[in-house]
Amino acid sequence: MVAQYVWFFGWSALLAVMLFFPVSKLVWTLSIRRQERKQSRKLDDAELSGQRQRARFITFFLVVVFALMFNANIFGFPGAK
Repeated sequence: MVAQYVWFFGWSALLAVMLFFPVSKLVWTLSIRRQERKQSRKLDDAELSGQRQRARFITFFLVVVFALMFNANIFGFPGAK
């Protein structure tokens, strides 16, 4: 039973890590475009850095939840009948 949990959460963690960087870039790009359109100007370096940190924070939770839900849907949650 313990091996099933390790396998499930291990694959979920691997999927989350693989998705983190492309999703982070996507969230950051969409956030930058939205801010530039809203403010009608290009953002400076400090604002870009702040948006990058915000995008990474949001992405972490997004990919972890997605990876867990994906693996639960495809393989089933371990211990569930």
